[in-house]
Amino acid sequence: MENKKELRNWLDAFNLDHPLVIAGPCSAETEEQVLKIAHELKDTDATVFRAGIWKPRTRPGMFEGVGALGLKWLQKAKEETGMLTTTEVANPNHVELALKHDVDILWIGARTTVSPFNIQEIAEALKGTDKIVLIKNPVNPDLALWLGAVERFYTQDVKNLGVIHRGFSTYEKTRYRNNPEWQVAVDLQDKFPDLPLILDPSHIAGRRDIIFDLCQTGLDLNYDGIMVETHYDPDNAWSDAAQQITPSTLVQIMKDLKIRKEEGTAAEFNNKLNTLRTQIDVVDHQLIESLGKRMKIADSIGELKTQNNVAILQSKRWNEILGAMILEGEKHNLSEEFILRVFKAIHQESINHQKKISRMEEA
Repeated sequence: MENKKELRNWLDAFNLDHPLVIAGPCSAETEEQVLKIAHELKDTDATVFRAGIWKPRTRPGMFEGVGALGLKWLQKAKEETGMLTTTEVANPNHVELALKHDVDILWIGARTTVSPFNIQEIAEALKGTDKIVLIKNPVNPDLALWLGAVERFYTQDVKNLGVIHRGFSTYEKTRYRNNPEWQVAVDLQDKFPDLPLILDPSHIAGRRDIIFDLCQTGLDLNYDGIMVETHYDPDNAWSDAAQQITPSTLVQIMKDLKIRKEEGTAAEFNNKLNTLRTQIDVVDHQLIESLGKRMKIADSIGELKTQNNVAILQSKRWNEILGAMILEGEKHNLSEEFILRVFKAIHQESINHQKKISRMEEA
């Protein structure tokens, strides 16, 4: 699979003057709920109405979707509002039922993307279709696995393809439900700049208060659209209540977002500059998070040293670290002078943390 301008054909055909918006509830709950939300979204920037019909939950016993019955509700919503429809499919049977009910866009969930076996079966079930297929990133930050899923559809003559960035699972507690790991999506854009890239801020955030900021970052990184979970009564949604917003909130988000358009040489320069600056911002935030994690480990070392009456400064260990980092820096085209300055500062902060812990233990 090679990057081609034709990869954007399905998106360009919408002829939108704003990013593509896919919106709707996490789960279809009742026919009334589906139709009410669809009608509230009809006159917004949303082009596509989304709703989960089959919900693969992490653990059994939770609401796992209404099943095929919900496809009739999607069909009715399409008839009444004129919006396109989309839902997640996880096996060939889902594909058959979705096509039977004229679903316009099928998306592949993160838990499915992780399995080449499942992807191959679904791709074969969709062989030659003109439906749009959007592939969410796998659960773990594995670009090859993500692109491999796209390629499996492409080799089955499914040409209307796109990807959805919904973040990556992590064992550690962060401010996100799923860590965005923006660099993975940036690397994907570098390889396939014309493959439409959609942001799913709802699943990255896990809560509604940071959805706007995520959307803005996505647009600053040249994403082509957003998929946002919306519900007229988010707090009482049957699944993922905390991350859903109301249709009116979506309208306000679209008003507040800064959408950059490429017009002329100067505008194109500014857009590219802003994109690169946003990439730097993303990496800087990752640096701060990593340094914070390092200092927590330093705190634990400080506690252990104090309990065992061991000196804070261990010169041999420090010299080993410095030597290893200078060699590692060379691999990334970083000068020895720079590495020395950075790691001396990190080492000093680590010592300060350990001293603080030591004083607290002694008190």
